[in-house]
Amino acid sequence: SPGPTLNPNPDPEPKPNPSLSLSLSPSLSLGLNKGAAMAAENKDAEVEMKDAEEAAKKAEEEEEVEEDEEDEQVPNMALAAKLFLLDAEVPSYAEPVDTAAVKAEVLAAIEEKRMAPLYKRCCERYGWEKDAALESAMEADNAAEVAAADEDKANAETNAGDMEVLDALFRKAKHYARVGDIDAALEAYTAIVEQPKISTGKKIDATMAKIRVALFAQRKEAVAELLEAAYKLVEEGGDWDRRNRLKCYDALHLLTVRDFAGAAALLLECVQTFTAVELCTYEEFIFYTVVTNTLHLPRPQYKKDIIDGPEVLAVIKDLPPLQDLSASLHACDSRTFFNAIVALNDKVCRDRYMAQHAKFLVRELRVKAYVQFLEAYKSVRLDSMAQVFGVSIEFLDTDLAKFIACGRVSARIDRVSGVVETRRPDPKNADYHEVIKKGDQLLNRMQAFARVVA
Repeated sequence: SPGPTLNPNPDPEPKPNPSLSLSLSPSLSLGLNKGAAMAAENKDAEVEMKDAEEAAKKAEEEEEVEEDEEDEQVPNMALAAKLFLLDAEVPSYAEPVDTAAVKAEVLAAIEEKRMAPLYKRCCERYGWEKDAALESAMEADNAAEVAAADEDKANAETNAGDMEVLDALFRKAKHYARVGDIDAALEAYTAIVEQPKISTGKKIDATMAKIRVALFAQRKEAVAELLEAAYKLVEEGGDWDRRNRLKCYDALHLLTVRDFAGAAALLLECVQTFTAVELCTYEEFIFYTVVTNTLHLPRPQYKKDIIDGPEVLAVIKDLPPLQDLSASLHACDSRTFFNAIVALNDKVCRDRYMAQHAKFLVRELRVKAYVQFLEAYKSVRLDSMAQVFGVSIEFLDTDLAKFIACGRVSARIDRVSGVVETRRPDPKNADYHEVIKKGDQLLNRMQAFARVVA
């Protein structure tokens, strides 16, 4: 039978029958138009909301970047501490410095921050093999950053105001400080201070940045001059925060010049209000505070501000030598105190601010322990005292003799009887002898002057 017949020209799609089309009323047509308009408005509102969310997210990211830049240590003081370890002389009884690991950390930091100038100095000083490709790449990145800062400055001078120009100058100075170009950084910050239209606060910020750069490079004389300039600016119009942070800067400088008494007072003032995170961590700050005040703070105040101080208690558990040092000193536990001194000496020898004064610090701590112990006795047997301190009789005899001879400990040693006899100092008698001594010196000078004139 024949198959089905196929139509080669199928009909097009059926057209709507005009007779079946619905006629819309004017009210229904108006409602549909309003609905379409509302849908368009909602879509536009969604787009605007999405754009606003993206803009807010971008602004938050920019703020986070700015906060990270503000929190960044410029220059990197933690890196300066690692560099110091490469030259540190630790005690023979302590664990030696792992110079290979320290070198790896230093090189990683240098490569991350593109520190071409610092890389050159390290290779020259420590005899490291120089990577020419790495050095060229870092120098190119540094040149690009400087060019960008110069371009920002030129654009700001043409199209913006003084604040934008100042921001560009700070950007350039911070770059030099970040990569370890000490001389260029100091010159760049000096150019900021010398700007004609700049507030006192910005001058203080630039001067304090110069202090950090000088501390990074361990230029003591430059730090002293900059501190003097900073204090003058602070008196002209520095706010509370800058005044407080400047005290921390001054305290660290005083540590380097062995003025532990002055540093102790400044550090103790800033314990409750420490904000100089660009200079050191809070743990490091507490370390310096406890060590210096152990030497110079009177016993009642030491108990109040150091042993029971809430700020100190919050971090001292992470600093084992300090916890034993302070507690044993107040409890008159001489053996534990001497052991804590040994542990502390190792840590001090690794600190870039205090290492050069390690022997002085240990000696002063021993004097303090001897004086505190002998105050409670009129006489004490040498062997008994040696047992209390956990040292040999020979060491105690030699150590005490040195301090007695130079007048640091008021006592005498009867080696035959094996007894240490204390001598109560007489302040009035000491003042009398001091006046006689100075009077004799004055008379001698006057006689010498009379002979010259005659």
